[in-house]
Amino acid sequence: MNVLFFLTPKIELEYVYDDFTVRQIMEKMNNHRYSVIPVLSKDGKYKSSISDGDLLRLIHDCNFNKKIAENISFKDIPLYRPYKALSVDASIEELFKAATNQNFIPIVDDRKVFIGIVKRKAIIENYLKMVENKK
Repeated sequence: MNVLFFLTPKIELEYVYDDFTVRQIMEKMNNHRYSVIPVLSKDGKYKSSISDGDLLRLIHDCNFNKKIAENISFKDIPLYRPYKALSVDASIEELFKAATNQNFIPIVDDRKVFIGIVKRKAIIENYLKMVENKK
């Protein structure tokens, strides 16, 4: 079993680009009801992920308003806990370890291009099936 077994491909996901403004990021997250969303460069490389908590801290720190949101880009937002990406060649042990700290694990190819995510839920569901099959 490898990482690809659990993968939700990029085509099925929403993400933002690192030149998006705070307003654009907030709209995308709100429209899709995401609490965390991957951030990519224009050439498709994984940069990080941004959470609603990161945005809330920004709002608190700068007495937020809509004008500010249109002038601040992702690059200007301090991230509290950036999500670490794993290589498509990562071991299952590495994947499980990452899942203990992240809701999803971004997966990149050997060129660091984002190809999708592994959701913690997919790992747990697979494990439950294995347990049930052993009964």
